[in-house]
Amino acid sequence: MKYKSRHSAHVTTFLGCGFAAKYREGGGVFSVPLQWMLGLKRLKLDAIWLEIFPGTGNEIADRKAIRSFKHQLRSHGLAQNYCLLYQARASDAHELGGMRCLGISEGDLRARLAGPNALLNLSYSIHPPLLLQFERRIFCDLDPSEIFYWMTKMEMGQSYHHEFWTIGLNAGARDCQLPQLRVPWRTFFPLVDTELIQPQAAPARFKLTTIGQWYWGGAIEVDGQFPDLSKKVAFEKYLELPARVKEARFELAMNIGGSDPERGRLSERGWHLVDPHRVAKTPARYRRYVASASAEFTAIKGVDVAWQTGWLSDRAATFLAMGRPVITEDTGGSKYLPQKSGFRFVHDLESARDAVTEIISDWASLSRQSRSVAVELFDSERNLRKILGLPPPPA
Repeated sequence: MKYKSRHSAHVTTFLGCGFAAKYREGGGVFSVPLQWMLGLKRLKLDAIWLEIFPGTGNEIADRKAIRSFKHQLRSHGLAQNYCLLYQARASDAHELGGMRCLGISEGDLRARLAGPNALLNLSYSIHPPLLLQFERRIFCDLDPSEIFYWMTKMEMGQSYHHEFWTIGLNAGARDCQLPQLRVPWRTFFPLVDTELIQPQAAPARFKLTTIGQWYWGGAIEVDGQFPDLSKKVAFEKYLELPARVKEARFELAMNIGGSDPERGRLSERGWHLVDPHRVAKTPARYRRYVASASAEFTAIKGVDVAWQTGWLSDRAATFLAMGRPVITEDTGGSKYLPQKSGFRFVHDLESARDAVTEIISDWASLSRQSRSVAVELFDSERNLRKILGLPPPPA
């Protein structure tokens, strides 16, 4: 499917999302579409955050989640730039007539749909028949291994969009093992708004952390098997790292229940655990928590490494923008970065120890590199110009 359009301030740019409002404890999750919206505002575009909220069956919980969503938008100056479509009965089919419209009015939404518009559809959040009302439909993939795999099994939007963009930087390369699709993927870097996210002073104590889910409920077939792609498995070969680098504090903001034996197993090996729903409940808390660390250390789910997708995380982009180096595994994305990028790519315990030691000894220099690459490659305005086909800013 081909589509050509000249994007301008007269076009309503919709940011399609379906995962921010329903996860009210996830400040890091909310921060993903937030970076896109702030970039659109910096471009001075007429932008609307279009959030699909499937009802949970618990109206009280749904109302609390919607109030939290509205509050976060207000706190970031976006109170006039959203439309939340509430489905009392969750369905994969998105019909405007069957959803309650909050934020801009339904009449305003319909008027914008009738005029020049474009949709940035994050991870196929907006489905037909509503999807088909947008003039320019741009698929924006945020999880290449999972999206690409399921596109080979079912309809995931590949039939309904004019353009396809992915943060799988290595998509289409010879060494990339992603499932083959007849989709013309183009690539972009994970977005971070480098005006909102500013460099922060070094913490008093050297701490490495990451934020996420210790367990993973997804399913991807690899060589006829469905391997466990959780952080629990990915971190296994790095569990002795605190014992190897005693001058650093190693922390994990992971959802691990109080009675889960994993807590004891990690604690015995020197890992400190904090509750992500407390330290990163809102975007502001998420930013404060990232700033409390000296660097990120994380392991990647095995399929991204094995398939060499080129995936880099939006969380890493936030760490970099604050001047925090990132230690992680290489998914094939390293070749798209400058030599001095703030990243250190590792593959086993010894290389991880060396990377942590290096960052401790040269943190100031690596911090500057991290901020520089965030501005040069990951900045939200820069990537949105690329996706939307906008001209570069005046010199």
